[in-house]
This record gives sequence, C-alpha cells and structure tokens, in this order.
Amino acid sequence: MLRLFRKYNGLLAQTPTEVTQLLLRLGLATPFFLSGLTRWDGFALSTGAKYVFTEEFRLHLFGLMVPFPFPLATAWIVSAAEIVLPILLVLGVLTRFVALAMLVMTAVIQLTVPEGWAIHITWAAMALALVAYGGGPWAVDSLLPAPPAGRRERRSARKQISMRGKRGDA
Repeated sequence: MLRLFRKYNGLLAQTPTEVTQLLLRLGLATPFFLSGLTRWDGFALSTGAKYVFTEEFRLHLFGLMVPFPFPLATAWIVSAAEIVLPILLVLGVLTRFVALAMLVMTAVIQLTVPEGWAIHITWAAMALALVAYGGGPWAVDSLLPAPPAGRRERRSARKQISMRGKRGDA
C-alpha cells in the first residue's frame, strides 16, 4: 500500500505547473464572468443589478447591515469589473494585479453574502495562488520582459561594494 502511495504521489508531483496556473486562471475567471453577464442588458446596466445594489445588498460589518456606499456607482464598477477582469485573467494580462483585485472583490462578496464562505474561500485560495505565483508561461505576462532591478537591490549592491573597499578586500 505504501509503495502504491509513493508511486502515485510521485506521478502527481510531476503535474506541469503551467497547466495548474492555466486552470487556476480559468477557474477563478468563470464565476465572476458569469455573474457579470447577468448584470448587463446589452451595454446598459440591468434593472435587476441596479435593484440588488440599492435595495438588497448589504455589507455585514460588526453585526450591522450597512448599505453599499454610492450603490449605483458601485453597481457599475462591479458589473464592469466582473466582465473585464476575468477576460484579462484568462489571457494572463497583469495576472497578479487582476487576481489581487478579484481577491478584494471576493472579500467584499464575503461581507455581503457571509453564508457563501465555502465557495468564497476557494475563490480566495485561487486568487492568492495567482498573486503569489503569477499566471505561468501560458500567460501574456510571460511574453513581457522582466522588470529591471529595483532601487533597493541597486542600493544594496552599491553598499556591498563600498563595504568591501572599507575593509580592504578590494
């Protein structure tokens, strides 16, 4: 039994990370995009979306049920984000930032619908994995050049060089 476990454990460990990252992107994008589709009536915000943001949705904060601030503006922003962010995520454009935005949206959704925690935690886990590991090699992000070394890294390198000179190591 232990030998069988080790054999399959080794096979599972060989799952390509690019497949995992692609599936994370697709898995997180799907529920947001489908929700976004229900909020639009052509290019106009649906009456139902306006209604739920003004009359039904409440933030559950410290035992209080607080209405959304600027409900119509919030409805427009959220409805647009639920369409645009999933598209960017599937393509792998600005993956880490898009996943972070979707993580924030998930937190707000959790505050709005606290009984949905079981699904929200899976969205949060997918978003956190994408924030931490990026979109993978099958993302548009991977085609972009790596960012140059930051100021902190350059300063640290200069400091190390100047310290060598003071100690007489040069």
